[in-house]
Amino acid sequence: MTQKINAFSKFATAVAEYSGRPITFALAVATIVIWGITGPLFGFSQTWQLVVNTGTTIITFLMVFVLQNSQIRDATAVQAKLDELILTSSAENEYVGIEELEEEELKRLTEILKEHAESEEDHALHEKVSRATRRQPAGKA
Repeated sequence: MTQKINAFSKFATAVAEYSGRPITFALAVATIVIWGITGPLFGFSQTWQLVVNTGTTIITFLMVFVLQNSQIRDATAVQAKLDELILTSSAENEYVGIEELEEEELKRLTEILKEHAESEEDHALHEKVSRATRRQPAGKA
């Protein structure tokens, strides 16, 4: 099963990489232009319309899953890298795992950090982050 998942991940990565290239966009535009030009040849029939509708629907449907897989893996990797940076630096270890906070808590934390960026002591920031994330500061029980 792991090999199937790895194969899909590799496939999703390759598709995501190639689908974002300018040549891929150019090929998609060329396909639509050719389809449009052939309209008079087929009398703008329902079958002619159905070909492009079905093709684009199938491609869009499949691309949603492929690109979502790539995006989730990328976000997870970035989060792991950020957690590593937090843990190996003088940053607050309480930031590890904040991606699991509720949206309102994240907004409040962002506000606190913006205020701190203007000027504030580290200790005061530590206390505010602890309150915003509903966690006890290190050393307090």
